[in-house]
Amino acid sequence: MSAHRMKNRFRGFLPVVVDIETGGVNSATDALLQIAAVILHMDEDGSVYRGETHTTHIEPFPGANLDPKSLEFNGIDPDHPLRMAIPEDEALRLIFQPVREAIRQAECNRAVLVGHNAWFDLGFLNAAVNRCGIKRNPFHPFSCFDTATLSGLAFGQTVLARGVAAAGLDWDAREAHSAIYDAEKTAELFCNIVNRWDALNDYPDYGGSQ
Repeated sequence: MSAHRMKNRFRGFLPVVVDIETGGVNSATDALLQIAAVILHMDEDGSVYRGETHTTHIEPFPGANLDPKSLEFNGIDPDHPLRMAIPEDEALRLIFQPVREAIRQAECNRAVLVGHNAWFDLGFLNAAVNRCGIKRNPFHPFSCFDTATLSGLAFGQTVLARGVAAAGLDWDAREAHSAIYDAEKTAELFCNIVNRWDALNDYPDYGGSQ
């Protein structure tokens, strides 16, 4: 039997885990400060696993709001010289390029954002795309996978740290609220839930191996 394919498992979508750190909760007015994107892959047996992580710090767009409470929560100093932040449009293109390449390699049609409370990350991503006038967004504009919902179903836990622990994965509270760490842990949680479900069904090839 031929290998399982990611394009079959998610109806032509490539799941890409995204975590965003911001200067507030309003995607229209508050700064996008950091983004991390984790590419997912599938092995020949049909198991999904975490791949490479792409990340960058981002300069607040002109006129962006920076809520002190949000900055205290995520520990980001927007003016710190070692952040090496880049403009928003450059940051999106830097993240989108490997996502597009992963879509091509997986023979998928588009990326679908995976996030913990995914509506938040997708809202900020879409707002930035619109501000920058990017016409070819590799992510679906409204479809997403939410690990808060999936973890609530699988483990009865909606908080990321508790869902990760319930899945039997490691969690370091000292690293939390970094876009990289949260994205990678969200990716591990998503893969764990998908693989548990598929194992119960003997890893079916949803669309037929080709």
